Amino acid sequence: MIFFAQLRGELRKLFSKPRTWIGYGAFLAMEVLILFVYKLDRAQANMRGTLEQNGLQFDTYYSSLTITFTIMLLSMFVLGSIFFALVAGDIVAKENEDGNLRLIFARPITRLRLLFVKYVAACLYTMSFVFFVGISGYLMAMAAVGWEGGLFVLEPKMKVFAAYPLWFEGASRLALGAFGISLSMLTITSIAFMFSCFKMKPAAATIITLSILFVDMIVQNFPFFRPYESWFITWRMSTWVFLMETHIPWAKILEAFAFLGGLNATVFIIGWLNFQSRDFKT
Repeated sequence: MIFFAQLRGELRKLFSKPRTWIGYGAFLAMEVLILFVYKLDRAQANMRGTLEQNGLQFDTYYSSLTITFTIMLLSMFVLGSIFFALVAGDIVAKENEDGNLRLIFARPITRLRLLFVKYVAACLYTMSFVFFVGISGYLMAMAAVGWEGGLFVLEPKMKVFAAYPLWFEGASRLALGAFGISLSMLTITSIAFMFSCFKMKPAAATIITLSILFVDMIVQNFPFFRPYESWFITWRMSTWVFLMETHIPWAKILEAFAFLGGLNATVFIIGWLNFQSRDFKT
C-alpha cells in the first residue's frame, strides 16, 4: 500500500537524523550510572532495609527485574519526555524551516495524509524507544546481578505496592507495564506534534510542550490541588503503574487511557486544522 511506503520513507528520514539517536545514547549512559549506584554498599543496604520492612527477602527481590522497573519509573517521564518532545516537535516544523514542505506539496498528497504519516512515525518512535529502554536496561541489569529473581514494585505517589517472586510472572508484568508507559508517552508526542504544526521553530515546539507538562506536574503537587490530582494530565499518564498491581484496576486504567486517547486525538485535530490553513506557497 502507498501509505506503508510513505511510512517507511518517513521512518527512514526520521532515523537518519542525529538528534533521533541522542536519546538512545543518553539512556544507555543513565542506565550505566544507575547500575553503578545500585552496586554501592549504601544503595544495597537501603534496598535491603526497604525489602525487609515489607517482609520480603533481599536475595529474591534484589534482581534485574526490580532494577529495570526502577530505571523505567525514575527516568522515563523526566528524561524520556525531553526526547519525545524533541523528535515530535521537530518532525513537521523542521521541514517547514528547511523549505522541504513546498517540495512535498508539489506531489498529489493531502495535508491530512502527510500529517497522519508523520504522526504515526512519531508514535512508532515513541513506543519503540520505551521498549528499547526496557530491554537494554534489563540486559545491563542481568549482566550486573544475574537474571534470576522476582519483581518488587513500590510507587508511593500512586500508592502501588506489589511483589512477584517468580521470574516469569515478574517479567510478564514488567512487559505489560512497558506497554502502558509507551501509551502514556504518546501524549507528550501528540502535544509536541500539535505545536510542530504551528508556525514556530522546532525548539519552540519542544520547549512549550515540556513547559506545559512540567507545570502540570508541579501544580498537582500543591496541597490545594491534591484532591483534584486525578484531573491532571501527568497524573493520568502515571496510571500505567496500576498495571503493576497484583489485582489490576482495569476500570481506573481504561478511564485514564480513554482520557489520554481523547486528548491525543484533540490536539492532533487542532494541529491539522492550523496546518491546513497555512500558506506554504508564497
